[in-house]
Amino acid sequence: MSVLTFTDRGIYCPAGDFYVDPWRPVPRALITHGHSDHARNGMGHYLSTDLAAPVMRHRLGDIDLEVVAYAETRQIGGARVSFHPAGHVPGSAQIRIEVGGEVWVVSGDYKVVDDGLSTPWEPVRCHAFISECTFGLPVFRWTPQDELREQINSWWAGNAADGRFSLLGAYSLGKAQRVMHLLDPATGPILTHGAAEAVTQVLRDQGLPLPPTIRVTPDLDLKAHAGAMVVATPSALHSTWARKFGPASTAVASGWMALRGIRRRRGTDRGFVMSDHADWPGLNQAIRETGAQRIFVTHGYTAAFRRWLEEQGYDAGIVSTDYAGEEVFSQDEAPKDIIDEDALDEAGE
Repeated sequence: MSVLTFTDRGIYCPAGDFYVDPWRPVPRALITHGHSDHARNGMGHYLSTDLAAPVMRHRLGDIDLEVVAYAETRQIGGARVSFHPAGHVPGSAQIRIEVGGEVWVVSGDYKVVDDGLSTPWEPVRCHAFISECTFGLPVFRWTPQDELREQINSWWAGNAADGRFSLLGAYSLGKAQRVMHLLDPATGPILTHGAAEAVTQVLRDQGLPLPPTIRVTPDLDLKAHAGAMVVATPSALHSTWARKFGPASTAVASGWMALRGIRRRRGTDRGFVMSDHADWPGLNQAIRETGAQRIFVTHGYTAAFRRWLEEQGYDAGIVSTDYAGEEVFSQDEAPKDIIDEDALDEAGE
């Protein structure tokens, strides 16, 4: 019997009779993190890390939720289970599942770079590794953290000097807080869209080192906050909500900004190459450090990345899931010519 099987409800462990990040209702679900494509309503019982639990309760309400600390082990039927840092967003985890001495790891979403807020990713040795590959092409290589800090703060400072607001689109869980953590509060106030502020307060209550923010409400005196940074959801940038700031400079923080022309197509002034998923070097590093020879790839450039892994000597397969990856730009919209076959063949570390 395989440690894990792939079903129309999600990734299933027969020995423990549970699912990992299922997308349809099941009696027992182990959840890697609180993003809505991985933590969904309708499960009978949830198990997550203690750090992910507050956001899950905020988003899902009064659920039957049990928590564990990183590296704490649980015996669930015939499966021995533990959660390990994934570095994706605060509280995110890889899930290690051992049955009869065979170890499989479900990565959920992950990145190998320490963002200063999430518990840093740790490699987990295993026989089989289920890896996302949202950005599984050589073109995707992220801007280093220190450079991002300089880029974002310089853009903000320039706009503030002109009396303009800086509207920055970032996903409300993980990306928004990472942006805030990079900001220099001496430049001016930091305003937030309601969705970003709600999650930020949950994480702030957990002790994450986040700067003071002000939620944008209908009665907020925007004139008194001219030149402020405004952290919003990407969808809010082109809504009536954004128009209240008048002439403003807009930007998006996303891994998709690594592609030429995306910023223009998204109608923003700036694009910052920043993602909470692993880039090409990060994916290869993570897989290498697991020691696994059997790799399953999911949600992303699966066909190209699988071929690359097979050329490196791995036994690689593709798993079809309902996970969405990064939300700002969909692969259905992506330029069809970005897969450079020669670059993929020659890509190295």
